[in-house]
Amino acid sequence: MDAVFLSRLQFAAATFFHFLFVPLTLGLSILIAVLETRFARTGDQELYRAARFWGKIFLINFVVGVVTGITLEFQFGTNWSRYSAYVGDVFGSLLAIEASVAFFLESTFIGVWIYGWKRFKPKTHAVAIWLVAGASNVSAFWILIANSWMQHPVGYTIRNGRAELTDFMAVVTQPFAWHTIVHTLSGAYILTAFFMMGISAWFLLRKKEVSLFTRSFRLGLTFGLIFSLVAVIHGHYNGGEVGASQPTKLAAMEALWETQKNAPVYLLAIPDPDNERNVVEIGRLPGLLSWLAYHDSSAEVKGLKAWPKEERPPVLLVFTAFKLMVGLGFLFVLLMISGWILRHRLVEAPWYLKIMLYAIPLPYIAIQAGWAVTEVGRQPWIVYGVMKTAHAASPVSASQVGITLAAFIVVYGIIALFYLYLLRRAVFTGPEPAQS
Repeated sequence: MDAVFLSRLQFAAATFFHFLFVPLTLGLSILIAVLETRFARTGDQELYRAARFWGKIFLINFVVGVVTGITLEFQFGTNWSRYSAYVGDVFGSLLAIEASVAFFLESTFIGVWIYGWKRFKPKTHAVAIWLVAGASNVSAFWILIANSWMQHPVGYTIRNGRAELTDFMAVVTQPFAWHTIVHTLSGAYILTAFFMMGISAWFLLRKKEVSLFTRSFRLGLTFGLIFSLVAVIHGHYNGGEVGASQPTKLAAMEALWETQKNAPVYLLAIPDPDNERNVVEIGRLPGLLSWLAYHDSSAEVKGLKAWPKEERPPVLLVFTAFKLMVGLGFLFVLLMISGWILRHRLVEAPWYLKIMLYAIPLPYIAIQAGWAVTEVGRQPWIVYGVMKTAHAASPVSASQVGITLAAFIVVYGIIALFYLYLLRRAVFTGPEPAQS
């Protein structure tokens, strides 16, 4: 394995591990803010206890997310120095805004929130967590803008052998970025909903703090129902944007080999990249891919054979990850609708509570699959159509990258065990006792 492949593997491992914590931070901060706002308005101590309980879990997740995110910044200089030198004027400016504005605001007010439970009035304390939630999501906004520029570069020119920013507003307002933001944040909020519902289900199955966790479950359910529908509906428009800006990725997502009009979607297919075909194609839905991509069932969709092999992404991985993400997305809608029907008799439906408890990992899988489609589907480009991944890596030896990759795995393994221990202890301890 060469240094480029190992650098890609290291960055992928660090990114995927970091993104286990980011979505829950984004969504849980909002739901805690909702709980605190309700408490500030009503004085209901059960809402206060619920906010404190979920707040402990939020803090554990937040801290680990920050720690694992720092290493990603360093890798741009250590593993991807040629990339940083070539596009730093564009990419660096977006990350600088995220760090100096959003992350600074988030870090400041989370301190106020942590130490202000007994020092501030409920309304003031609720404002603090709303600021944390807003800053966290704004931070995600800028990071997704930066990533979207890599997917669909606009607002730049090549000058003096590097990409230089010429139109900041074009970068920020491009449709590809906004589709990415909506889709990614929807996924994060779905994950948060499943997490809150799953943990609440654990308590409800044991008949512990039934009132508190029924209210938590319903809050997560409302959140999850809204954004599971948003994710599925928006997926259609996101697919159209991918078709317009990254047609190779679209072809890989559906394992479409031949350019054709009235392009179909198959309910079941097994790609055979070596022979440039699908060995299994079952459940042909004529014209559906053309309609999803271009809103016209007779539109022509380019197949993978329209590009040389070296210009295509890894088809099997992209295709599998995409189908997994889509399948789970529709499952989430089904589970949310079922929950909405059962929302007033949750304790009487232990089968559903068990499903939601064991379903906690599913949104994590869906989000990671989505990022695999996004990042692997862009290959062989690190900046689509501008710079190839092979030209972006630092001039370091494979042995150096291999050593740091092994170190990352060990350190992240330790962090994961520590995180699970703290999370388990926080859940098993449960909410603080009610005041008499």
